[in-house]
Amino acid sequence: MDNKLDKKYGFFTAYAMVVGTVIGSGVFFKAEKVLTSTGGDLPLGIAAWIIGGAIMLVCAYAFSQMASRFAYINGVVDYAEAVIGKTYGYYLAWFLATIYYPTLTSVLAWVSARYTCVLFGFPIAGGECLVITAFYLIGSYALNSLSPVLAGKFQTTTTIIKLIPLFLMAIIGTFKGLSSGLMIENFTTITTEVETGPALFSAVCATAFAYDGWIIATSMNSELKDAKKTLPKALVLGSISVVVIYILYYIGLSGTVSNAELMASGEAGAKIAFSSIFGKMGGTFMFVFVVISCLGTLNGLMLGCTRGMYTIAVRNRGPAVETFREVDSRTNMPTNSGIFALLVTMAWVLYFYGANLAETSWFGFFTFDSSEIPIITSYPAYIPIFIMFMVKSKDLGFVKRFVMPLLAVIGCAFMCFAAVLAHGKTVVAYLIVFVVIMSIGAVYSGEKEPPKDEVRHHKKRKK
Repeated sequence: MDNKLDKKYGFFTAYAMVVGTVIGSGVFFKAEKVLTSTGGDLPLGIAAWIIGGAIMLVCAYAFSQMASRFAYINGVVDYAEAVIGKTYGYYLAWFLATIYYPTLTSVLAWVSARYTCVLFGFPIAGGECLVITAFYLIGSYALNSLSPVLAGKFQTTTTIIKLIPLFLMAIIGTFKGLSSGLMIENFTTITTEVETGPALFSAVCATAFAYDGWIIATSMNSELKDAKKTLPKALVLGSISVVVIYILYYIGLSGTVSNAELMASGEAGAKIAFSSIFGKMGGTFMFVFVVISCLGTLNGLMLGCTRGMYTIAVRNRGPAVETFREVDSRTNMPTNSGIFALLVTMAWVLYFYGANLAETSWFGFFTFDSSEIPIITSYPAYIPIFIMFMVKSKDLGFVKRFVMPLLAVIGCAFMCFAAVLAHGKTVVAYLIVFVVIMSIGAVYSGEKEPPKDEVRHHKKRKK
């Protein structure tokens, strides 16, 4: 059985991965939280979107420089190995496969189900929502595992579809708000008085989830045609597109209904906003686009998620190396790695439900928001990579070698500080869980002997 993934994706799929895995639920889901965190202070909320977007941009640019040099199996893990070493790369890959990818994917599955429940009038914390969440997860896994090419086309299509409601809200919402005077009122009226500093940090944390996911595009590194040119362009152009679209949507939203009404409406906020422009039927129709938008993001996250254990096993590390490194000859997908991803993601869905949606938390002290808090370990994990890239990239100019990576380091440190400040003692609960999961990974951290056929292939290439 061949253990290599074919190069089957081009620039537009890579661009759609960046835009599609970022734009989706977050702009709808977290726009409410940003507004609530800032007490309805729109300029402060826009500042939070700009800060979160700037951090994503400088990190994406710094990684794009690495993407133009290293293109092996899984982008960010490749970069970690190239500039720091194999051991650091392994632990980063283990974190991505067991915590980062699954937590994001699990929350996206629930958010997709959440908006489906809003569409049909089901409770968002009831059994219906949990069943729909499981259905979306399994469906996304099946699409990626059985037909990866179709999954890539689905990603591109949903990226186009999801831009429709965002652009309509940005244009029509802004025009309506300026005409009625509602936008001016929302920009000059603060619904609830809050402390600016803590409010801004809390809002930036909310934008972190909305902006998160772009790094997953690097997981398809080995499947991109001309990856050293394709991926850097996709990272930079995709990130710029996301920031511009988010800010325009947030501004347009302020022209539809009052801040107080949006803050009070919770999960139905986006539907109310669209209904105020297009009427009840039109608003419902546009809300279908929101659900499709969420499913597109879920598809992109699942695409990265299914490759998690494969990324580790193909380096001859981790548990059951031979099992997880297998690639199905018919679908050219790491099927066993995908099954592991589905099971781990299901476990994180149950955690998210029990910790954040149940009337009484199932986990006591170990209760935290898995939609945001993993950034406390993801962003700091990038810092050593940026630092070592500065040390080793002696052929680059001053801006590319020092300025952009240093800004990325500062951005990562800021994001971590904001998350700690916003989430308080629940950070300790998460870090304990993090240490336990990473300790399990440590048991399998040793490099295994490569299979005999791989050794023969390597010797043949050397000759």
